[in-house]
Amino acid sequence: MVFASRLSRCPRPYDADRGKEAAALFPGLAPELRALVEGTAGCSPYLGGLIAKESEWLEAALTQPPEAAFENILSDTSALEISDLHAGLRRAKRRAALLIALADLGGVWALEQVTGALTGFADLATDLALKAAVATEISRGKLPGATDADVADAAGTFALAMGKMGAGELNYSSDIDLIVLFDGERHRENYHDARAALVRATRNMAHTLSDITRDGYVFRTDLRLRPDASVTPVCLSMEAAETYYESVGRTWERAAYVKARACAGDLVAGERFLEHLTPFVWRKHLDFAAIQDAHDMRLRIRAHKGLHGPITLEGHDMKLGRGGIREIEFFTQTRQIIAGGRDPSLRVRGTVEGLARLVAAGWVPEDAADTLTDAYRAHREVEHRVQMIADAQTHELPQDDEGFARLAAFMDRDEADLRQDLFERLSTVHELTESFFAPHDNGEAPEIDEDVQAIVDRWSNYPALRSSRAVAIFERLKPDLLERLQQSARPLEALESFDGFLHGLPAGVQVFSLFEANPQLIDLIADIAATAPGLAQYLGRNSQVFDAVIGGAFFEPWPGLQALKKRLTAQIVAADDFEQKLDAARRWLKEWHFRVGVHHLRALIDAEEAGQQYADLAEAVLDVVCPVVVRDFARKHGDMPGRGAAVMGMGSLGARQLSAGSDLDLIVIYDAESDSVSDGRRPLSAGTYYSRLTQAFVTAMTAPMAEGILYEIDMRLRPSGRQGPVATSWSAFRTYQREEAWTWEHLALTRARVVAGTRTLGAEIEAFREELLSKAVDAAKVLHDVAEMRQRVAEAKPAETQWEGKRGSGRMTDIELLAQAATLLAGKPERRVPEQLLAGQGVGWLSPEDVQRLTHAYRRFWQVQAASRLLTGGSLKVEELGEGGRNFLLRQTGAESFDGLAAELTELAEEAAAIIDAALTRTPG
Repeated sequence: MVFASRLSRCPRPYDADRGKEAAALFPGLAPELRALVEGTAGCSPYLGGLIAKESEWLEAALTQPPEAAFENILSDTSALEISDLHAGLRRAKRRAALLIALADLGGVWALEQVTGALTGFADLATDLALKAAVATEISRGKLPGATDADVADAAGTFALAMGKMGAGELNYSSDIDLIVLFDGERHRENYHDARAALVRATRNMAHTLSDITRDGYVFRTDLRLRPDASVTPVCLSMEAAETYYESVGRTWERAAYVKARACAGDLVAGERFLEHLTPFVWRKHLDFAAIQDAHDMRLRIRAHKGLHGPITLEGHDMKLGRGGIREIEFFTQTRQIIAGGRDPSLRVRGTVEGLARLVAAGWVPEDAADTLTDAYRAHREVEHRVQMIADAQTHELPQDDEGFARLAAFMDRDEADLRQDLFERLSTVHELTESFFAPHDNGEAPEIDEDVQAIVDRWSNYPALRSSRAVAIFERLKPDLLERLQQSARPLEALESFDGFLHGLPAGVQVFSLFEANPQLIDLIADIAATAPGLAQYLGRNSQVFDAVIGGAFFEPWPGLQALKKRLTAQIVAADDFEQKLDAARRWLKEWHFRVGVHHLRALIDAEEAGQQYADLAEAVLDVVCPVVVRDFARKHGDMPGRGAAVMGMGSLGARQLSAGSDLDLIVIYDAESDSVSDGRRPLSAGTYYSRLTQAFVTAMTAPMAEGILYEIDMRLRPSGRQGPVATSWSAFRTYQREEAWTWEHLALTRARVVAGTRTLGAEIEAFREELLSKAVDAAKVLHDVAEMRQRVAEAKPAETQWEGKRGSGRMTDIELLAQAATLLAGKPERRVPEQLLAGQGVGWLSPEDVQRLTHAYRRFWQVQAASRLLTGGSLKVEELGEGGRNFLLRQTGAESFDGLAAELTELAEEAAAIIDAALTRTPG
């Protein structure tokens, strides 16, 4: 039967105008279908948005049975190529979410069909993401012995769906909980290499599903139900998992496996693993200790969520609150665990089916089971409506009359009747389940941890929560926010990081409203708080950068240097005066800087791409702000005398490899006759003009204003260092470089690049640089000077820890010094380390093996350095990293563990140092 003929109910449009606007998109639909669209869009801004976005597809889908339309979504999704998977899965999720919602709201599908469809799509998405990730590892040759044929079963890797997904009961805006394992026997000969590849694949699978892009996300994915998640990799062998559960598995893990199901990858291996785990989950004896364990878990949840006290409908948690969904699930699961070891008929995953089996086995009275079954279905329907309004992972009833009026309209219920029905049903479930779990409960459960409570208590004193409106909005956000923060491996650390963000907010209404309208931002701030505390504090001071996230372009491909310059120029042109132009540049830079950090944090780009993007931003700012400063300076002192000036970027800027916190090494070179004078109201001689102009430029970049600073500037690499003038004349620069410069200054010149200023002068400077570097040098002197310089650097800036990426023998600075020497010896103008090392190979100074090893070591140390600067803003202290930061660092480096990474860094440094030692004792040829 087609969709329209099966309608049995229809929501009333709470917002009539929005409803009519959506219905107007479908003039050709049957009246009853238009009414469904109108009611849906009039109650749910989220679904209204999907209806508008997918209107063409939806009109065709509603003319066929919903089962056929859903099957078409699944078949189209299954046919996606790996290259189209990210966008294709998100498009399919939008359509599936919309179709399922309409089938639910219209009464076309029963609850089990709704949750089954949500779960079926999650299964497919997980399977495709896992197999694509494994296929990538195979194509790169990282999974020894595996071929394309192994992609069909993910090379023995599988995902177990846990919780509601395992039971086929996903809610409308549900996370998915997965445990990913692999068949260790299948990879016995290359176990460690295989494990490393499959750990990477698992991380990439999770990113495919959960990363927020311009197309949305597929599913928030949680991998932390695995054995001992705080210390184990995200993918374990079946054998290791079995050993863990047999030796130290806990009651809550037994309960979790009641619903576990192989959902993706090698399903045969997955079901085999679950069969092996049967003795752990299902004890041979009746296990009444599970009642107390479950009751303790309930009390901890109540304490953690602050769910004590009588039932109050406003804000009541339909999942975790008294009489809620979790109470029914615990009631059912606990009885299954008690008796399931002796009665295999009780070993089912679904809640409703579990209650029916318990009745059949005599464990639950039929009337109690019927009451709980009806309540479960009704609770889940309310839960879905609450989540559908804004696609929020929430389980709370509305906080106010307006919210309840919307909910009543969404369910086509009278508001008073709905309130009464909710209260009675919650009370009935609470009384029935409480009598089982705690018939003699004589006291309240303990409150949340004192440390956590102390942090939460001080929030009311923060500027962001001074207004009653801000408080009201934040209270609606707080439960979900705290839940997300508490899911981190170090909840207190994540909470303290979020506290830093909240403390830095000057006002709350705008930001909290933004979060409420865009729930994905809650995930983003929770992710950042758990991973990069420094970035969270930055957000507190610069919360406006969130605008960029929801602006539509945040996740688009990197636009490139020229496009960045055009965008920044447009921002500056729109500003009125000099200070406003600088503030516009500061705001623009903060948003783009934040974008690079988030993309790096979420592995949308790697360390090398992040370094280049930070350098693009710096060059765009220098090149666009420079003429702004020149024009402002000229208002008082006249136009630049002579041919103008150019700004040369040195060091990491010249090599286009900056980190999140890099300052900028600059040299300013001008071309004017020494006796020339500017023509302004207050004329200046050329030398004085360009010195003061340079100082004005540095001030514009570094002055702390309301919008912060642009960059810290270091000009010590100019001729004669601190003793020389801040701006150097073109003629003096050439003379100095040809006749007076030390070897280290020519080494520095190998990485120099003109980044701003007069184009013609810049071109001449680059030509001179290439000419100077192409000249033959005294190889023995270069090697002697480099060796001395290396020794001084080693003594002045030793590595502080084994996690140092930049300083220390055999690490970045050491390798860069050798690479610059190679450039001088080869007479090549190369700027980046890999190309400089190849130049050394070209003149026979370095062997191909030397170049390969040094390049590999340099990239690994850069990955660590870039991660360190992003996560901490300074030196890396691994022991202080949270779970998110640790996972990020492992993902960046491809390491399996921190012990392994530490050993690798030490080995790479020692090997690189030995190569450098040897190279400095021989001349090219």
